[in-house]
Amino acid sequence: MLNPGILERASDVIQLCLTKKYKVATVESCTGGLISAALTAVSGASEVVDRGFVTYSNEAKNQLVGVPLNLIDTCGAVSEEVAHAMAEGGLQRSIANITVSVTGIAGPGGGTKTKPVGLVHFACAHKNKPTTSYFEVFSGDRSSVREATVLHAFNMIETS
Repeated sequence: MLNPGILERASDVIQLCLTKKYKVATVESCTGGLISAALTAVSGASEVVDRGFVTYSNEAKNQLVGVPLNLIDTCGAVSEEVAHAMAEGGLQRSIANITVSVTGIAGPGGGTKTKPVGLVHFACAHKNKPTTSYFEVFSGDRSSVREATVLHAFNMIETS
C-alpha cells in the first residue's frame, strides 16, 4: 500500500486542484498507476481526477495516448520526447485540463550507460500553457524510485 507521506502529499495536491478547479489525468509507465492510485485514495478526488492511463508497454503508449511508435523507436520509451508526447496525448484524450506523465527505468535491471536505473522523464501538459518536461535520476531500489517519481509528479502538478 501507499506510505503515509505519499498520501499526505496526495491530499495536498487534491486540495490545491480543488482550489484551482483543475481536472487531472495521469499517464504512467514506470509507476504503473501509483500516481492516480495515491490521488484517488484521498476524499474529494472524484472532483479532481478524470482518469489515469497506465501505458506500461510501447503499444499502450501508442494506442491509449497516441505516442507515435517511430518516436519510441527513435528516442526510446524512456525519453523527454516520449514523456512530452504522453502528457499531450493524455490531455487530448481526456477532459482534464492538466496531465502529468512519467516514463522511466525503476530497476533493478533495464538500465544502460546512457539511461541508468533510476532515470525518470516527467512531462506536464496544461491547457493554454506550454508543456514542460524534465528528468531526474533517483537512487535506491525499485520501490524507492517509484515513490520518488510519484512525489515529483505531485510537484509538477502543484507548480503548473
